[in-house]
Amino acid sequence: MKLYIWGTGCGAGDLIDRGLDASLVAAFIDSEPHSESFLGRPVLRPEELAGREIDLIVVASRRAEEIAARCTALGIGEDKLFFARGNWRLEDRNRGYSSVEGLLDAELLAALRAPQRAVRDPLWAGDGALEEKDLENDYVRVRTLEAICRRLGPVGGAAAELGVYRGAFARCINALLPDRTLYLFDTFAGFDEAEAAGEGEGFTAAHRNTSAARVLSLLPHPGRAVLRPGLFPATAAGLEDERFALVSLDADLEESTLAGLRFFYPRLSPGGFLLLHDWASPRLPGVARALERYEAELGRALPAVPLCDLNGTLVIPR
Repeated sequence: MKLYIWGTGCGAGDLIDRGLDASLVAAFIDSEPHSESFLGRPVLRPEELAGREIDLIVVASRRAEEIAARCTALGIGEDKLFFARGNWRLEDRNRGYSSVEGLLDAELLAALRAPQRAVRDPLWAGDGALEEKDLENDYVRVRTLEAICRRLGPVGGAAAELGVYRGAFARCINALLPDRTLYLFDTFAGFDEAEAAGEGEGFTAAHRNTSAARVLSLLPHPGRAVLRPGLFPATAAGLEDERFALVSLDADLEESTLAGLRFFYPRLSPGGFLLLHDWASPRLPGVARALERYEAELGRALPAVPLCDLNGTLVIPR
């Protein structure tokens, strides 16, 4: 079977961790590859697909229309495409599922074809700093960020993100808070191997596919960004007297999340917010455990509001 996966990010990693055997994948496809291989398989640019024998391309990217058009230009029919994230909108991008039955695991296919929910724009949303692409991956999370940033005018302090990955959320923070310094804490090379031991192979591999240069290229105001590459909390040295109006804590793993809470929460300005991503995610239970440990250290529960976004963000005000 000539099976290909379009994407080398978390979408592709998730397919592997949910049961798709990477050894069955002929190659991964990426328009902007960061390396020549992913999970031990070659990475091809789209144009390298021309003339190849293809049974199925599983599209693990949300850019379904763009990829479909690219495949059409390459002479690849839509009967060869399956959109793993094609049903995130009101209309499922897939035109049926018979072509992939028997090629993908039945349990995995059932999970992938389950419909997602669409939400309407809030009445206050209008022309602003965000672009349509910013809203595609996690609409509720990004619109909540926008609403919070509207309240930060009189609140003093910088913005920060711990756990930047490829920079999509950092781009939104930078766009919405163009006059504030934005500290970006990440290894920009993946998780610490010791802390990530036991996590899914696809998950950890996907998080190695990033770079500081890629993140900076996304920011609309890169001059306001201060990159702090390396392992946290060592990378926060020298910022002990800094204050923060907004913190995105997206470290995924327990010890790094706990270190982030210990450093940032006491330094939140009155009226500021800490956004604890993945707090309700069943795939990353260490985030909730880290909060429980931190609250035990404080001897009290923190005031917080849970969001119904994709990975269960917890909004913690100061």
